[in-house]
Amino acid sequence: MASGKSKLGKRVAREIGAPFHDTDKMVVAAHGDIPTIFATHGEDQFRVWEREAVVEALRLGGVVSLGGGAILNQQTRSDLTDQPVIYLHITRDAVQHHLSTSTRPLLADGIDAWERIFNERRALYEAVATVDFDTSSAHAENLTRQVAGWIHQREARHA
Repeated sequence: MASGKSKLGKRVAREIGAPFHDTDKMVVAAHGDIPTIFATHGEDQFRVWEREAVVEALRLGGVVSLGGGAILNQQTRSDLTDQPVIYLHITRDAVQHHLSTSTRPLLADGIDAWERIFNERRALYEAVATVDFDTSSAHAENLTRQVAGWIHQREARHA
């Protein structure tokens, strides 16, 4: 969470000429903002809608930004088995800046909540990852080029 998936995903998609799909934005477009979904329908219903968005985004193809909790679903982890998965990680210190403007319901308690959730999910992220990039201090343009370069190299090896 708060590692820059959406921003980087958009930039990489533009760089490689691919469509971009953000599962959180897909849920919001269909069901309303995430804080309201959590307050009105609860996290369990959000996860149902999130799973539906993941299935649709993967079907559409291109660059897909999954919400930080999407990995909790075993079916999603299975769907990612044959996909190139880029794991973006960020340090506690670097993420504090992003959290100051966050409206994420699970992060209402700030950096301590982020760290607890990250530690709970870390093994899942690492298990599905094909490659990882640290977004803590990388400049957006450099990181975009690095990720796009990795994608191009991977495509060339699998062509």
